[in-house]
Amino acid sequence: MSGFVYGILWVLVRSVAWVFFRYRVEGELPKTGGVLVAANHASYVDIPLLGCGMTRRAWYLGRSDLFPVPVLNQILQSLGWIPLRLGRLDREAFGKAISLIQAGKVVVIFPEGGRTLDGHLRQPKAGIGIIVSQTGCPVVPAYLKGTFDVLPTGAKWPRFRPVTVKLGTPLTFENGHPKEHDKGDAKRFYQLVSRTVIAQIAALGNVPPPMVGHEGDPVAPERSAADARNAE
Repeated sequence: MSGFVYGILWVLVRSVAWVFFRYRVEGELPKTGGVLVAANHASYVDIPLLGCGMTRRAWYLGRSDLFPVPVLNQILQSLGWIPLRLGRLDREAFGKAISLIQAGKVVVIFPEGGRTLDGHLRQPKAGIGIIVSQTGCPVVPAYLKGTFDVLPTGAKWPRFRPVTVKLGTPLTFENGHPKEHDKGDAKRFYQLVSRTVIAQIAALGNVPPPMVGHEGDPVAPERSAADARNAE
């Protein structure tokens, strides 16, 4: 039943996006097998507009506090939302994502861990590396162009701006499954995955990747206000 509802929503959202946002999709997912899609996160409309750009049903890792209403929470989970508790490693959420990928499904993660407040890409978190290390799955980088302008931080209503979903070439990592007892190797692998993926996301959008300061803190790259947004 949830698959039927998902299909109806897919058609509805895609139709609305095509009419109001001049919606376009570039690239496609592998047709079979477990896949992790890693996308930039610029707006609350990212999930539906990314979802209707993929021909396969997907499950989405997202903050657990987004939908506090119990009934709505359960409905959205049945449609593919995986609530993720922030501030620590949520083994339950990551375990579900790993199981889905191992079962040949598509899972979406936002490596930045939250929405950008200014349109710049943020430093990626380690979670994406954990999933790859446990599954060895390919990672498809995705860039959502225009969603920041459609519904930027603080906006109450969406604006009519063009949106393009760009799906890149799948990435594979040969050093998957690092030894669990060697925490140093595992950490280096997680960093390799997260930095490689965020760099590919930036390349898809033709925007600078996030930079790291001397203390390891993210530094926003200098660019014009127009370039700072993921818009046309």
